[in-house]
Formats: sequence, structure tokens, C-alpha cells
Amino acid sequence: QVQLVESGGGSVQAGGSLRLSCAASGNTASSYLMGWFRQAPGKEREAVAAMYFIYGPTYYADSVKGRFIISRDNAKNTLYLQMNRLKPEDTAMYYCAAKRQQGGVWFQPTQYDYWGQGTQVTVSS
Repeated sequence: QVQLVESGGGSVQAGGSLRLSCAASGNTASSYLMGWFRQAPGKEREAVAAMYFIYGPTYYADSVKGRFIISRDNAKNTLYLQMNRLKPEDTAMYYCAAKRQQGGVWFQPTQYDYWGQGTQVTVSS
């Protein structure tokens, strides 16, 4: 089992920045891929970014590429999402997720095994 706890959400004006954190505990060594997803009211959950727990490439949704940066601190078992130049359309609940198995695609929420409770990000114009 892996427990994920997000923090760092809040309200910010367009153009501002926020950094989300995801603290992982439990059997974190079993996490193959770590990802950030978001879900706005009335919309489906969508992938934002992902990176491998040990080594590998990072992935970004086109809508956040160049503005968001995913990173991790393995010593702290923490995943981060630095969000810059925020836009009102970035407003959503942001979730951290962990995927145990290799294969599949990084952006499919159903392929992730563990989820945090989410942290709200609100961007005003």
C-alpha cells in the first residue's frame, strides 16, 4: 500500500505560481510511475505530468508544457509540481497518483493504483 497526501493548493491570480507537494508513505518502492492529474467541475480527470520514481523521462500535457515542472525528492519521498504562469483554465482539484506496473500509458488515470485526496487550485483572472 502507498499513501499519498497532497498540499500546496490555494488561490492565486492569473500569471502567478504555486508549488504542489505530494508526500508518499508506505511501500513507496513499489511505485513505478508518479503522476499529477487534475479535475475541474463537470470535466473528466486529466493528466498533467508524470515521472518515474527511480529513473526515466518526464511527461507533460500539452496544455502545461513550458509552464509546469514535475520533480521529486526521493530522500523525502515527495513529488512536486511547480506551476508557473497560471491561467484561469488551470483551476481544478489536483491529485497525485502512483502506478505500480510497467507498460500502458502515463496519461490514463485508470492505470494508476493509488491516489491522494486532492488539493484545490483556483486561478482568478
